[in-house]
Amino acid sequence: MPPKAKISKKMVVDAGLKIVRTEGAGNLNVRRIASELNCSTQPVVYHYDTVNDLKSDVYDAADKFHEKFIMTPDENSHDPLLSIGLRYIRFAEEEKYLFRFLFQSDKFCNISFHDLLDAEGVNPVIQPLCEVAKLTESQAKEVFETLFVCVHGIASLIANNSLTYNEAQYEKLLTNTFLGTLCIIKGDKND
Repeated sequence: MPPKAKISKKMVVDAGLKIVRTEGAGNLNVRRIASELNCSTQPVVYHYDTVNDLKSDVYDAADKFHEKFIMTPDENSHDPLLSIGLRYIRFAEEEKYLFRFLFQSDKFCNISFHDLLDAEGVNPVIQPLCEVAKLTESQAKEVFETLFVCVHGIASLIANNSLTYNEAQYEKLLTNTFLGTLCIIKGDKND
């Protein structure tokens, strides 16, 4: 009889991510992961001393999944920055449980909005924004701040089933928000 396959830490995290994606973070626990892996709880607790450590690794895996999702260019888009915003909203539509796990949990407790804007993950958006719109980094962060509030607000409403998905409407809204914010920041107020 061949030896049983060993359960790796990656397998535990992957199972946890699958559970969060399909059932929600409320079902992320050692027993549910063991059931998903068709094993006892022992291999899961072998890799993780605490459930919080396990949830942290699943969160990191979810964050990487999210980043890849929104940063993968849309072949049909003529505007890569608009594409990122629309993909963020689409993520909330397609991955409701994962969106809630990432952005509507206690992960952001005691973090200021300023800290969020200075996060390393924002740089891939800020630099192209500087180039495309000919903005300083400070101006680009100001534009991003306004766009982020708009994009995240729409995504949150969608993830919580309070808004239906309408990409054409969101594209128009994001474009208008971007152009309006750009005019204000550059001082090009046309009355």
